[in-house]
Amino acid sequence: MNKWLLSIITILIPITIISFYKKETNFIMEQKQLEVKVIYNNEIINIPLEEYVIGVVAGEMPASFEEEALKAQAVAARTFYINKLEENNDYKINSTIKDQVYITQKEMQEKWREDYNYYYNKIKNAVYETKNQVIKYNGYPIKSFYYAKSNGYTESCLNVFNQDIEYLKIKETKWDKNNEDKKIISLSEFKEKLNIVDKEIVINNITKDESNRVSNITINNKIYSGIEIRKLLNLKSTDFDIKINEEVEIKTNGYGHGVGMSQYGANELAKNKYNYKEIISFYYEGTYIEEI
Repeated sequence: MNKWLLSIITILIPITIISFYKKETNFIMEQKQLEVKVIYNNEIINIPLEEYVIGVVAGEMPASFEEEALKAQAVAARTFYINKLEENNDYKINSTIKDQVYITQKEMQEKWREDYNYYYNKIKNAVYETKNQVIKYNGYPIKSFYYAKSNGYTESCLNVFNQDIEYLKIKETKWDKNNEDKKIISLSEFKEKLNIVDKEIVINNITKDESNRVSNITINNKIYSGIEIRKLLNLKSTDFDIKINEEVEIKTNGYGHGVGMSQYGANELAKNKYNYKEIISFYYEGTYIEEI
């Protein structure tokens, strides 16, 4: 055997071994898919990560939404869990709005009925086309908060969760602003919920932040935060206006805390040909997507 051929063989053998090793390692990693510990019906169940994400997307976003919006939701949902896992490697995630809503395939069948196969496969494709992808900032999985609808602006994480996070600031979302709702409750119910004993109801000193959401409001000389009023009166948003007549009329704009990604806003962007990476980049500014 000549020296030239021997040299080629000497080079190729290590490359072949390394290539085989990489394929074998990747195969092993695929077989050992991360399992999520989910608190479901007061029991802890283990669910493979991507199956869990399917259940969250099905529970959190309308299946009729655009595929790119579903992909953005899948990446946000996956990131939400991985962030929790980074903080506590034995984290058990709730299957309710305490964390993320997760539903089983049986619940999907009950929800979608004759459309089950179509919607299930649509969501499954969105999840697997983004498999293992998470959103990161400075090397760490982000707090990927999301909510239903905005009032034309996202909200600051500082104003809601008391955390000043660079990628969760107030941003204008003019395509997602006409989400108004009206709620009417009796004067007696209003007084009961706010523990008011006076005959008259006096509202003043309303302050709003840059997103037009109520920061503070004074009702009968007691100062409430907008978040407190939203919880006490079960409102859709902290962007609200209260009018007192024979009844209490409350108008709100938006649905949810307003921090991070608006799901309906993401769908509007998808309709306008934004892909899921562009949607994520807008709502979580300065972040990037990497595989776990």
